[in-house]
Amino acid sequence: MSKDLAKRQHVVNSGAAKPGRSPAGDAFAALAIGVLQLAGHLTIAGDALAKPAGQTSARWQVLAAADHANMSVAQIARALGLARQGVQRLADLIEADGLARYEDNPAHLRAKLLVLTPKGRKVLDAIKARQAVWANALGAELGENRLREAGVVLSRVLDALKARAEDE
Repeated sequence: MSKDLAKRQHVVNSGAAKPGRSPAGDAFAALAIGVLQLAGHLTIAGDALAKPAGQTSARWQVLAAADHANMSVAQIARALGLARQGVQRLADLIEADGLARYEDNPAHLRAKLLVLTPKGRKVLDAIKARQAVWANALGAELGENRLREAGVVLSRVLDALKARAEDE
């Protein structure tokens, strides 16, 4: 066993005090766990909303991003906070299904723009209609003001995380 490994094992086995979190750190950790659980439930709900249109939550996100603005796959991945390779795979499948097409990008010779086809817009509109009913019901149940306050907090957390990532 190397000296470094033995030293680390000694610390692990010695019962040395582990660094504790502050009350604010505990609150952040609880929020993070809640957000991760929420993300899982939103994905399940998104899959259910997209399924009648033959889509998944992931494909719906890419369709919606392409509908929002003319973007390359890399730009869509950044906007969604996803890996470019995963978005590329989804975009290729969406394109193969005739829901989108790649068009030349005046800002970049190789990075094509993903653009919805009329068929893709029809699919996205059908999902959006189901999502509106679902969101309206949940919004009424939870309350607009509370949801807006939660949105502000989540935006601040996201901004803080982005700022830390840029500093690293």
